[in-house]
Order: sequence, then C-alpha cells, then structure tokens
Amino acid sequence: MRSSNPVFSRRGFSRDNGYAGFNAQPQAGGPAAVGTQSGNPYATGNPYAGQQAPTNPYAQQGLGAPGAPATTGRMTMDDVVMRTATTLGVLVVTAALAWALLPVDDANIGKSYGIAIGAGLVAMVLGFVQSFKRKASPALILAYAALEGVFLGVVSSVVDNRIASGAAMQAVLGTMAVFVAVLVAYKAGWIRVNRRFYGFVMAAALGFVLLMAVNLLFAVFGGGDGLGFRSGGLGIMFGIIGVLLGACFLALDFKQVEDGIAYGAPREEAWLAAFGLTMTLVWIYLEFLRLIAILQGND
Repeated sequence: MRSSNPVFSRRGFSRDNGYAGFNAQPQAGGPAAVGTQSGNPYATGNPYAGQQAPTNPYAQQGLGAPGAPATTGRMTMDDVVMRTATTLGVLVVTAALAWALLPVDDANIGKSYGIAIGAGLVAMVLGFVQSFKRKASPALILAYAALEGVFLGVVSSVVDNRIASGAAMQAVLGTMAVFVAVLVAYKAGWIRVNRRFYGFVMAAALGFVLLMAVNLLFAVFGGGDGLGFRSGGLGIMFGIIGVLLGACFLALDFKQVEDGIAYGAPREEAWLAAFGLTMTLVWIYLEFLRLIAILQGND
C-alpha cells in the first residue's frame, strides 16, 4: 500500500517490498490471501473473512495458552501507537519550548520568526530524505518532529498573541476532533478507502498544493495576499478544503496501518506509520490555525 502523504507515495507498505499489499503473500502462519482485484492497492473486502482461527499448539497437550505470544518481529497496533505517541510527544515538547523561549514581541519577532522558518525548512528537507530512504529512520523522524515543533511553536505563538487570542488551543481541539471523527467513521465503515478514493484525494491534494504555491508566488512578487486564497471569503473556503483534505489523509493513514499489520510489515515500519500520521496531523492543525486566524481577524 502506498503512503497517504504525497511526498511519501513511493514508500510505505507497497507491493514492491514483498511484505504487504494485496498482491503480496501473507506472513507465515497467517491466513491465506484472497483475490487481488487486479492489483488494486485499496482492494475492498476483508482478506481474512471466512478463515479459520489459527490452531493452538498447546491445546492437544493440555497445557493451555502460553503466557505471552512469541515475538514475531512484525508490526502491531501497539507499536504504531507507541511510535506515534513518541513522535508527537517530541513535537509538542519542542513546540512548547519554542513558544516559551522565542518571544514574538516587537523587539524579537523578526529573530524568532527567522529561527522558525529555518527549522521548518530543515524539517522539510529531513522529510524528503526519509521519503527516499528504503527503511524508516527513527533518528530522522524524531529530528523532523523536533524541528517541526519549533516551527509550529513560533507560528502558533504569533497567531495566538498577535492575531487571534486562543487560536492555538482551538486549533488543537479541532485537530483532535477531526482525528476522532475520522477514526470512528473509518472503523464503522462509513469511509471506504479504495483506489477511487485514493485517486480523488491525491488529485485534490495536488491541485490544492499547486494553487497555494501560485498564491505564494503572487504574494512574494506582487505583494499583498497574492490571489487572495489565504484571506477573506476565499481564504475561509480554502481553509475548510484544507481541513477536509487532512481528514481524507487520515483515512488513508488508517488504511496504511491496517494493511501493514495485516500483511506482516516489519516492526520498524511502525515508525513510518507514525511519520505519516504526524505529518497529517500537522497539516490539519495548520489549516485550523489559519482558518481561525482569518475568522477572528475579520471580526
């Protein structure tokens, strides 16, 4: 399965790496694979439906179940949760430190903002480096989280203290609400992640990013707000679209994790899942922060 994040589309639990995807063989001892549906990386249906539960090797000997399952070296949900919590924890700590140690008053905002932009650019470079590595690198991922936290801490402080009071907390709550809502909808089957869904989300994301890039170029070379995609009514509309795209990315991330576990991805790939989830949550948070700044700035 491909990663849900566009810059990581060449990585993740793909058919080419031999341990995941709907054309791959399941891990040893696991249930047999079902039809591949013409190589669709988001094939529908439960590949484990109708399969018998694995035989308990202790049952016939009257020994009962073992105290703990044997370590298989395969990714589990606990691995994903722990790696994601670690990555987000590093991000939150560095964001809090940046907020406290990099003031955004009139005398220091230029220096603080310069440090934030530099940290954000380095974080982006580290993200691209990780995306082209064949294996997940915990050091790179944690470094990315730390630098991204510095960027978010300063940007959040600027918005909260100079534009819209309380915006940072509102953006955090909004991000948490979207995460829970998408998770519930995904587990309930209200969101079906298939090839059509993937294609639509990637096309929409590409168009969104291109429009924002054009707007940024016009703003840099023409001054003002560029084409107005980040202010006024258009800014509100594109902020809502950005949040919705982030929600779609979350659904793709959940599918990536589910497939990785089902098809026996190595345990270290939990770091890649954590990386994707962190990037998506950062996207949603920034879109909420921008949207709140526009709404309160127009009051």
